[in-house]
Amino acid sequence: MNVSTAARDLAPGAHLHPDYDDVDPDEGLHAHSICWGAIFAGAAAAASLSLILLMLGVGLGLSSVSPWSSEGMTATAFGVSTILWLTFTQLAASAMGGYLAGRLRLRWAAVHRDEVYFRDTAHGFLAWSVATVVTAALLSSAAGAIVSGGAKAGAVVAGAATAAAAPAAAAAASAAGPDYFADTLLRKDATLAVAPATATGAAAGTAPAAPTGEVTRILTTSMEAGSLLPDDTRYLGQLVAQRTGLSQQDAEKRVTDTFNRMQSKANAAKEAAKEAADKARKASAVASLWGFISLLIGAFVASLAGTLGGRHRDQF
Repeated sequence: MNVSTAARDLAPGAHLHPDYDDVDPDEGLHAHSICWGAIFAGAAAAASLSLILLMLGVGLGLSSVSPWSSEGMTATAFGVSTILWLTFTQLAASAMGGYLAGRLRLRWAAVHRDEVYFRDTAHGFLAWSVATVVTAALLSSAAGAIVSGGAKAGAVVAGAATAAAAPAAAAAASAAGPDYFADTLLRKDATLAVAPATATGAAAGTAPAAPTGEVTRILTTSMEAGSLLPDDTRYLGQLVAQRTGLSQQDAEKRVTDTFNRMQSKANAAKEAAKEAADKARKASAVASLWGFISLLIGAFVASLAGTLGGRHRDQF
């Protein structure tokens, strides 16, 4: 019994390609189960295609958004299109890498058909794994800074377009600080007669300067404390009465109303910040979940493409 016959007896269900019956089966039995050359070739192709498609997606995304509210796509459409493009990128790159890994691997002459399918599937999956690691490394390097920087710029532009849709008056009111409220508190009413100037001011021929800085500090400290103390209310009322000519009672009422408006704006700003943080959290969660799903799809497609590439390899 020659070596070929012995090899066939040891592997009764072995699959020998009809065009390679004259190949020594011992070579197939002792050949390595993993062809790293084919795996690295498929991984390199998948990583390169992923990087190319990512940069293309960034360019298309930046050209489709605009900071003007009436132009470009909305932030929601931008997010959905980004998810779809990343999924397409995974599908295309994984399919190419897995197919090349299966098509370029060495032929196994004396291996059972089921084992061949398993090895081809493993080659496709390993090519996807290596490509994923390489792509992640590239995205952390200078090339990744270009891609991620473009994606961040697109997100900023999309966010700016969404913010521009808000009423301008509400945006200006939200941006009002303590200085603004201090100015409104000390604002003179043209319909009221202003109280006469102090002796010093009369001697100089000018009215006393508005104590905006002092009022601002009192309002800011009271905002941090959460309430306006009675002494501060009385003192600010005196300043307002002296500045505007209002009665002490009306001046204190203006102080209370102004402080309440200031609190309302601060509470509205806090709620807006919480809502923005909650939206960012939800967006991050959705992006992570879709990234996980796209990676799973890529792994499956790469494994299937490896089997297909190996089948085509054995047919020719």
